[in-house]
Amino acid sequence: MTAASPFILGIGGTVSPGGSTEQALAMALASAEQLGARTLLFGGADLGRLPHYLAPGAMDVPEARTLVDAVRRADGVIIASPGYHGSISGLVKNAIDYVEETAKDPRAYLDGVPVGLIATAYGWQATGSTLAALRAITHALRGWPTPLGAAVNSSGGLFRDGRCTDAAVCDQLALIGRQVYDFARLRSR
Repeated sequence: MTAASPFILGIGGTVSPGGSTEQALAMALASAEQLGARTLLFGGADLGRLPHYLAPGAMDVPEARTLVDAVRRADGVIIASPGYHGSISGLVKNAIDYVEETAKDPRAYLDGVPVGLIATAYGWQATGSTLAALRAITHALRGWPTPLGAAVNSSGGLFRDGRCTDAAVCDQLALIGRQVYDFARLRSR
């Protein structure tokens, strides 16, 4: 990694094109890009093509290899999940399970990697528990959750064509991208 251009991986979304979770993730990644980061969004379409982790032949699927390679190269990660039944979605959890492939690497899991977290839901109830689950998973993977995690109530049609209609939410998503970028740069020193 060079101090000037950290690589930040975004993981999240749903299989619904244009979903609010993926739009929120894209906005956070765009914030990091504006500061000079290189980014990759591993979104809903990619998540939908991942076999269940450890299924026979799972690592033969191009998306699985792309994801694991990106995790290995990542200087920072942003994970965004919709809140389904009070926790993260199965698609996002399955992608996170692939991080296990790095267990025997020199940098196992997300050891020391800054991780920004975004939880979206149609209502407030699932945002808090989903964000808490993402934080617990990040700690279990030895990552550093950024100070700010975004809990986004997307029930009011908050995202339209890649734009956010709520300035406070826009600011939160930008700050997550900025924190991941800044902490990745600090870590590289």
